[in-house]
Amino acid sequence: MLSSAENASADAPLDLTAEIARDLIRFDTSNYGEGRSNGETDAAEYVAANLRSLGLTPKLFDSEPGRTSVVARVPGRDSSRGALVVHGHLDVVPADPEAWSVDPFAGVIKDGLLWGRGAVDMKNMDAMILASLKDILGSGQQPARDLIVAFFADEEAGGVLGSHYLVDTHPDLLTGATEAISEVGGYSITLGGQRAYLLQTGEKALIWIKLIARGDAAHGSRLIHANAVTRLAEAVAKVGRREWPIRLTDTTTALLAELARVLDVDPQRVGPDELALATGTASGFIQASLRTTTNPTVLHAGYKHNVIPDRAEALIDIRTLPGDEDAVLAEIAELVGPEIEIVIMHRDIGLETEFGGPLVDAVVDTLGRHDPGAPVLPYLLSAGTDNKALSTLGIKGYGFAPLKLPADLDFPAMFHGVDERVPLDALVFGRQVLTDLLSNY
Repeated sequence: MLSSAENASADAPLDLTAEIARDLIRFDTSNYGEGRSNGETDAAEYVAANLRSLGLTPKLFDSEPGRTSVVARVPGRDSSRGALVVHGHLDVVPADPEAWSVDPFAGVIKDGLLWGRGAVDMKNMDAMILASLKDILGSGQQPARDLIVAFFADEEAGGVLGSHYLVDTHPDLLTGATEAISEVGGYSITLGGQRAYLLQTGEKALIWIKLIARGDAAHGSRLIHANAVTRLAEAVAKVGRREWPIRLTDTTTALLAELARVLDVDPQRVGPDELALATGTASGFIQASLRTTTNPTVLHAGYKHNVIPDRAEALIDIRTLPGDEDAVLAEIAELVGPEIEIVIMHRDIGLETEFGGPLVDAVVDTLGRHDPGAPVLPYLLSAGTDNKALSTLGIKGYGFAPLKLPADLDFPAMFHGVDERVPLDALVFGRQVLTDLLSNY
């Protein structure tokens, strides 16, 4: 049960953005990967109802039963300009209620924050989109240009049943689109006591692999050298402990130069990792953007304590810098050796887009109006988004889900973490900034 203080907080009037985000969190859209999911249909129908209430005509698409995405086109004041895709995803990663201090799917309001799975990844942005559209259309206005608003299924499993499905089967939905905004950028960080914002202008490539080790099945009491679990454990340790070297891209080079400027340090004397660490909690994303990462995430082997299995498997989440995919796979094959089979489960491209042009200028100007004096810096996301799928149609994607955050909130830890939460006032800020941008860009 909620405490009296929590009840008081829960009963306080909420901004529309928080109301919608809370409602969306209460749809358990957990995506377990490998085809297992609670599905997005209920959440998609909720979104579609909101869009219809604004006079729009959303279309719902099921890639498989229960795996629903929603798309709607919003006419702008000048339809001759390239359309902007504004998109989010409706699925979330699973949450273990035993590890949380609140029910992860209750949409709890506590301590001035909205708690729940999806509060930052990314039902907050879904709510910002809907609230901003209400601000614009509800006042009898139009966005500056045509908008294509999309709420995808399956992003947490690579978008195969969501953004990739729609791009492959219904590319006409995105006719005229030239640019897109979505997660993960636009949030504030604190640099030497000064607030700044990160605009995501690139993201690493994604490769999900399975390592398979084989050996001799036998009684657990025997001396067995060809033990599949042992072979797998050795391979997993080698991959997981690999210290990949720093390699700077155009985006990370620009970011480090800006960090050095804001912090007033000599980039020739302060190394990339040290500069990344100076970003505080944001270093959780930024350090990983400077190098490849290879993280073991799941192990499968055996079925009984006294039976040596003949097969053991591990899942590895690989995020390489754009263009390094084949070289990293080759090195992993060398690390694990010929006895380990490598199966590529899913692979998707890395992206880099210039930190410049009309949309970037508009983002910088808009943030400047709402938080004067705070610099905006480019960064390379260490994870991935549905912008990967949109890029195959020539659409340039940026991460811009604006949030003004307190300096002590470990924002990267909220993604897929325990007790995911977002400040209520950050949601209000995001709605205001997004409404401003869509009204004027």
